[in-house]
Amino acid sequence: MSNNPKSQLNLRVPAETLKQLDEIVEFYQENTKFGKVSKGDVLSDIIDKSHEVMTKQKLNKRPR
Repeated sequence: MSNNPKSQLNLRVPAETLKQLDEIVEFYQENTKFGKVSKGDVLSDIIDKSHEVMTKQKLNKRPR
């Protein structure tokens, strides 16, 4: 998805969260133009999209 330098992230998540991530990865592989994707790619995409939404919400809350 991107060619940016990468950092390793080690974390513990509940088994259900990991199962959900696996389902999301499978969905991305079946329904996007990227084909084979990694869990890291999917997490990066989710975080990027969430960050965009958060930024837009922050801009909308600023007093005018």
